[in-house]
This record gives sequence, structure tokens and C-alpha cells, in this order.
Amino acid sequence: MRRQPMKNHAQDPNNMPKKRIDDTCLPQEKSLYSREEKCPILYTLDIIGGKWKLPIIWALAKQKEIRYNALRRSVVGISNMMLTKCLRELEENGIVQRMQYPEIPPRVEYSLTARGQELLPSLNNLYEWGKKQIEFTGLQQAE
Repeated sequence: MRRQPMKNHAQDPNNMPKKRIDDTCLPQEKSLYSREEKCPILYTLDIIGGKWKLPIIWALAKQKEIRYNALRRSVVGISNMMLTKCLRELEENGIVQRMQYPEIPPRVEYSLTARGQELLPSLNNLYEWGKKQIEFTGLQQAE
């Protein structure tokens, strides 16, 4: 299959690429990593990135409050150690709230904070974009 030559946009002003995003929200430097202050996108990905944090957030979003073992069962394949580590990190970043009740036996429940709830619309948008991207690239999701 032959590649089509790229159009020269300078020759055809009607075929200029449209702006997809407001230029003011993108960093003007050459690299996101060379900025003095932390890039908000990279900072967010540091907080919610990794193999287990998104499944934990999704599980917490489905239920108002959930106990540790129920959360572990809903995140298939996660170890106790990894669940504890991720929950602590999410709690430190204000995404998850841990409620410990003074009962015997001890009862601990986890829930999303208001800050964690704020993430959900963005995550839903990423989900929708990902579905379209899978269709666009022709990839099939593993079942």
C-alpha cells in the first residue's frame, strides 16, 4: 500500500488543521519534564497510575463504602500487600478515605472522598476515548 504525500497546509489555507485544544492549557516549553513546576497531567498520572489504583478507584466508585476484604475480592488478582500499599497512597493523596470504627472486632471501611469523586467524570471520559481508540486501531479487548 502506497503512502499518500502529505498536503502542504501553506498551499491550501482551507485545509489548515483545526486546533484540538486551547493552546493556553498546554505547556509552551519543549518538554513536559523540563518545567520548573510540576505538570498537572503528569502529577495526576503519578497519583492514579499503576496497575491497581484505577481498579481500586472503580471498585470504590461502585459502592459508597466498602470493607477491606470486599474490596480485595472486587479487585481480582491483587495481593493484600499491594492493596494496602495502594490504599495508603490514595489516602495520602486525598482520593480515598479510611474510616475505622471503635468496635470489636475492628471494622474498617473505605470510600472515595469528594476529591476522589471529582476524578470520576475525567476517568469516564478516558474510558470512552479508550473504547473509540480500540475501535480505531482495530484492537480487540482480551476477554
